[in-house]
Amino acid sequence: MHIDITPESLLVQLGYPPNDALLAHMKRTLNVTPGFDTFSRHLLSLKDDIARFDGYLALSNSRNALKIKCDATHAEKTTAYHDTLKRWAQKYKVTLEPVPGTHTYYILGQP
Repeated sequence: MHIDITPESLLVQLGYPPNDALLAHMKRTLNVTPGFDTFSRHLLSLKDDIARFDGYLALSNSRNALKIKCDATHAEKTTAYHDTLKRWAQKYKVTLEPVPGTHTYYILGQP
């Protein structure tokens, strides 16, 4: 089964209203993320996996990147969240940039 992830569909899947400004931001983000087409179909399963740990995918407000964030406060949830991200990134060869002192990562793409 082949899943095409378009900027519009990704906005909707992430819970954003597909307006012109957000659509332009999403297009810029996808265009500057190396290898996005290769790993994009796995983003929705990641979204579902990290939701169990109060994690979610979002558009960054400060840069053209997708970010992964966790709002959990319990150590078990945050540990499971980080472990899940590490396995996902290794499996799909995606580089993540951690934001120091938070449970947030930017998706940089594939090398």
